[in-house]
Amino acid sequence: MTTKSLSPTSTPLSMAGRLLALLFLLISCSLPTLGFLQPPRVPLASYATARRHGSIQMMAKNVRFGDKGLDKLVEGINVVGDAVKVTLGPLGRNVVLSRVDEPYPQIVNDGATIAREIDLVNPEVNVGVRLIQEVAKTSDRRAGDGTSTSIIMTQAIVNQGLKYVKSGMNPVSLRKGIMGATNMLVERIPLVARKVTGVEDLEKVATVSTGGDKEMAKIIGSVFGRVDLDAKLGGATLLEDGNTSEDELEISSGMRLDRSGFESAYYVTDMERMVCELRKPRVLVTNYPLLHNYQMIPIMEEIAKTGEPLLVVAEETKDDALSLLVVNKLRGTVEVCSVRAPFAGARRKQFLQDIALATGATFIDSDLGMMLQTMTMDMLGVAESAVTTREHTTLRTSEIFDDIIAEHVKNLKKELDGCDNVYDEQKLQYRIAALTGGVAVIKVGAATETELKDKKLRYEDALNSVRTAIEMGVFPGGGSALVYLGQSLREEILAAFPDKEERAGAEIMLKAIEEPVQQIARNAGMYPGRVLEKIKMKNEWGFGMNAATGKYENLLETGVLDSASVVLNALTNSASIAGLVLTTQVVITEKAEGAINQM
Repeated sequence: MTTKSLSPTSTPLSMAGRLLALLFLLISCSLPTLGFLQPPRVPLASYATARRHGSIQMMAKNVRFGDKGLDKLVEGINVVGDAVKVTLGPLGRNVVLSRVDEPYPQIVNDGATIAREIDLVNPEVNVGVRLIQEVAKTSDRRAGDGTSTSIIMTQAIVNQGLKYVKSGMNPVSLRKGIMGATNMLVERIPLVARKVTGVEDLEKVATVSTGGDKEMAKIIGSVFGRVDLDAKLGGATLLEDGNTSEDELEISSGMRLDRSGFESAYYVTDMERMVCELRKPRVLVTNYPLLHNYQMIPIMEEIAKTGEPLLVVAEETKDDALSLLVVNKLRGTVEVCSVRAPFAGARRKQFLQDIALATGATFIDSDLGMMLQTMTMDMLGVAESAVTTREHTTLRTSEIFDDIIAEHVKNLKKELDGCDNVYDEQKLQYRIAALTGGVAVIKVGAATETELKDKKLRYEDALNSVRTAIEMGVFPGGGSALVYLGQSLREEILAAFPDKEERAGAEIMLKAIEEPVQQIARNAGMYPGRVLEKIKMKNEWGFGMNAATGKYENLLETGVLDSASVVLNALTNSASIAGLVLTTQVVITEKAEGAINQM
């Protein structure tokens, strides 16, 4: 059996053809102006004409004008609002979430989680869902809690405002009144808020935020009593899965890196809490910017052999280097997370040296000419755990480095004593606080996986509420503070708007801030109108209805407290989105897949 050779020398004719083709190519390169060698160009007018006559296809769009479009937005907002409002207050109900990719449903009481899960088939209604999800997302990002209150007030503003818009009022004027009233309320909140006086106040805030769970609140109070979490310096809190059904608190050494969140959302390991958790990671610390593959490939190959996680702390990670890390994370080759080093300049370098010392890593310093490509495994540090969010990273360091850290802190304190520059003094104080603040580890216990996830979300909300309470203070909970502020400022707010339609917008906002109290009463099985009326008649700062007991009392004295910052964020976020929704005149969405519009 014979086979034909595929080499180019065996076919003289094909070789001649190739030579002709090459000659033609050389001519075309040397004579680019000849019309027959250039692709035909379509004038812009011809392109526009082609679109009009249907020769170019584009995805079809749904366009809704006026009330029809606005009604669809409001429908989506109401779907999310009705799903979230049942969770408000100590007697709020739970919501069951079922996902295709998870074997068991999840039972939650967290407004942000519930809102994030809703995705409707109708694209027009889904626009309203996306808008109110933005309210929840913003409240969660800024204050870490108060998402349910934000959503409920947004729903109230939109529904009240829609009635005025349909009656013929100018939505722009209504929005001006809504925003003006909100600003006046927001200005008053810091003035009436009471500073936190001790751990007891923090426990009371945590009790409200956890839905009345005093055991969880006591653990949170212990955290803030034993770890320096004030002033956004060192100390931090980690949530871990416990081995028993009881919650446990453990204090260990560690540090928190502010403004050092993950550089890609693909690193996230817990989608509910949006965090990346690494157990016993190796730590790479450098002031190099990571831009190229060749910088990381050698050490990534070594770390892949051991199967250990890797935390990368560098000046920045982007381009090819970031792609390399993300791809290996998604493939499961290396469990990795990269974070941007905090601060800038000399301060950044000093803080990176502190991180290296606390983890036993060799600091790869670009100023000394050290190269990432020549790194070895013994130059990587180690930590017990690393938890990274969008904003910060918390490192739980190993006990074997405690003596080294203590000696380093002693040297920093000596340096601080001899410092005569205010700026340098502040830098040293921050470094000392970051190294000595400690890390509180709450080991969350639960009988089932479903309960564990719910408790973690409630702990997360309560910890965030307590942190914001330390910053701005507290005031009466249960929505009673908003009712009192609305009633006491009512005349002043309305007098600020001589225009009838703007004044109507202010009225909308004053009614909306009464909705949380009414919803808490509704969830407690009480008549919301009657509860609201009793609070208004008393008109006393702190007086409200304790939904847990059903009693009317001074909530400041009985310890039903809210973080002032959480309520402030709920006000501003709900007014912002609701005002924009009311001024919407046209809603444009894509039709379902497969629908083509001949333009």
